[in-house]
Amino acid sequence: MSVPVVKLNSGYEMPILGYGTWQSNPGEVGEAVKCAIDIGYRHIDGAWVYQNEKEIGQALTEKYAEGKIQRKDLFLTSKLWNIDHEPKNVKEECKETLKLLQTDYLDLYLMHWPFSFHKTEARDIIPKDDQGNVMYTYTHYLDTWKAMEELQKEGLVRSIGLSNFNEYQIDKVIAHGRITPAVHQIECHPYLNEESHLKYCRQKGIAVTAYAPLGSPTRPWGLPEEPKVLEDPTLKRIAEKYGKTTAHIAIRFQIDRGVIVIPKSVKSPRIKSNYEVFDFQLSSDDLDAIRNVNKNWRGLSFDFAGKGHKYWAWHPNYSED
Repeated sequence: MSVPVVKLNSGYEMPILGYGTWQSNPGEVGEAVKCAIDIGYRHIDGAWVYQNEKEIGQALTEKYAEGKIQRKDLFLTSKLWNIDHEPKNVKEECKETLKLLQTDYLDLYLMHWPFSFHKTEARDIIPKDDQGNVMYTYTHYLDTWKAMEELQKEGLVRSIGLSNFNEYQIDKVIAHGRITPAVHQIECHPYLNEESHLKYCRQKGIAVTAYAPLGSPTRPWGLPEEPKVLEDPTLKRIAEKYGKTTAHIAIRFQIDRGVIVIPKSVKSPRIKSNYEVFDFQLSSDDLDAIRNVNKNWRGLSFDFAGKGHKYWAWHPNYSED
């Protein structure tokens, strides 16, 4: 089955459905990626901070060796982590990811968050001082972005983009950078439908990727009282109507809005099920019904590590002026 594509402002095409690899641990992610490719996924979303790119790279190399796919058949995304926002470090981390994935280029490279951390000798993912405080640096994301532009210029990456930014920050990147971001990757699901932001990105010519499209039910810091997207009565009713699961409906909700979507699972039946969303289309009434369950509920703000930084995107009335 051919997956529809989204044409990026860089001129490249990105499959609208991808396979996400966050929380896919070493020892299981390789087999999961190979399973996804066998099913038909051609878009793999990853990041250095997930600490699983080496195994993904090995899995991809094994699939190439089978002769069924080539590198050019895949769309590979990775992300620059917060400890390497200093311009001098950007190319180094990108090259490390290329080496881990065993590839000469990335199809898309994103700035994972707009704020930066201190880079320790041990390269701690969230560096903390002796008192347990997150060790921030204040490299401006514009300086980081300009270094990422050089990666595209050199051919190490085909497209560059952002993740977890607000519109003030995106406007700043567009105004002061040479390249408009090709993609903005954000948390997006029926309880956080981001309708206004999708409209904003369309106006700017930026494609949107929805991560946690099922509400990230297995996120490690989930609490019992938090809403569960896949148990929503409206989604259940619509799923029954189409003979589908609520996960199918949540994924199709993004596709029918033109949003790239990257559901994640390491279980082969679920990986297969998440791909089975191209044999139906939601009606406009059903899309509106799903829009109406929006709660503006964000489960993955990274506030425990980012809220103390001035560039964390969700400060009320955000401004750098």
